[in-house]
Amino acid sequence: MKRGYIVFLSAVALLLGSCSRLGWGILLWSTEEPPIPSGTLLPVYIRSNIDQVWVVGIPEEFRDGKGGIDKMEIPLSQFELVGSKGKAQKRAEDFAAYARLYAENLQDGLPIRDNPDNGARRVYRLRMSEIVKVLAVAEGSPPISATGEPLPGEWYQVLTEDGSEGYCFSYRLKLFEHSGGTLAALPAIPADDEPAVDPDLDMLLSKVWSPESYAAMVNNQRLDLGELSRRWRFDPGQDTGIAHIYLPGLDKTFAHNGIHADGTRTWRFEGSNIRMKLRSDAMLAVQFPDNSGVTRTLLFVSLPTSVDDLILQETSRRESLFRTIYAQGPAFTSNNYGTIVFAANGGFTWTGFSLLVPHIIESSARGNGTVSMDLFLAPALANRYNGAFSLRFAGGGSPARFMYALDSQGFRLEFVPESSLDGVTISRRANSPTVLYFFKDVNPIVSPES
Repeated sequence: MKRGYIVFLSAVALLLGSCSRLGWGILLWSTEEPPIPSGTLLPVYIRSNIDQVWVVGIPEEFRDGKGGIDKMEIPLSQFELVGSKGKAQKRAEDFAAYARLYAENLQDGLPIRDNPDNGARRVYRLRMSEIVKVLAVAEGSPPISATGEPLPGEWYQVLTEDGSEGYCFSYRLKLFEHSGGTLAALPAIPADDEPAVDPDLDMLLSKVWSPESYAAMVNNQRLDLGELSRRWRFDPGQDTGIAHIYLPGLDKTFAHNGIHADGTRTWRFEGSNIRMKLRSDAMLAVQFPDNSGVTRTLLFVSLPTSVDDLILQETSRRESLFRTIYAQGPAFTSNNYGTIVFAANGGFTWTGFSLLVPHIIESSARGNGTVSMDLFLAPALANRYNGAFSLRFAGGGSPARFMYALDSQGFRLEFVPESSLDGVTISRRANSPTVLYFFKDVNPIVSPES
């Protein structure tokens, strides 16, 4: 944007000539005429909130040499008032590493965020080839690539020419240095193609899109931590230029140059063969051709609670269930099946279980391991048992799964074969149930399993 010299009437010129400075500051965005580079120390005379400009002095080396105008206007956002000349010089020294550094956007719609984090609120969407001023490097969490690795690059604090400020990740930025004068002009944009405000797209991009199976877990209140921890999802890749579908048995990426409206609540990915459509504020349909060319549609949902919070809540619920068992014991002894001692950290020791080998406990199992409260009861079983857990023995092998019921004297276990499981839910009892009863043992004697 061309910086015009101030046209002063003679009276105004006299006034400015005699007025005192407001202080000193540094130029954040280089000027075109005269070509003053960013980072230059300038005196400040006037701040106009009406015109949204500073009136600053032009250093002698940048004047036109005709002995005329020695002041100019700078937009408020493109100059930083510091205070005294000494403080301004110190600020200029600190800023020197980034003073000439600019960046060109390589992806239409690349977001500028209010914090250096991929999940932070978006404050600005960059046009393709739009130029920003780099103000500083910021510490933050890098976006994650389709391979699950952090993307190469850094978070930069940036300033747009119209004054928007925030943080942008450098992966889709082309860095360059500029010392003043005209910056590379943006391609002309026809009026009909001017970037429009798209609240639906903004809303979509602000959410995390998880598979429908996650919504079913939440609705049924049966959370599978193993599945949740994989964080299956669809990521439009607004920060990276790579849309990513990550599901069990499907890990597919789509490189694109931006996301553009293609109908009501429908968008296409420029340069790729993927589309998405909002069926509701909480459901997103993603379409793409599979390897045979047939269009495939996958549905994703926006959960009311983040996956991280769901994991924390479910972990807390399971810990509470285990604490109930631990408080009832922690040691339980059976006349036929040995002694189980639970540890406060979620571990266990089981001795004397030889009668259960190998049809319930594998022969490779050692007499210790960990307890996982990772199973749920079907409604028909909930009246008979308090819950269910898996015992994972040291030594490897498959876990031994049991339903349990606590009473005042001890607790009852019933073995759960694989055929009784529907995912993480125990849907039925075995045809010939194996039931074990253990009494509370106040003085357990734990010896190695022989």
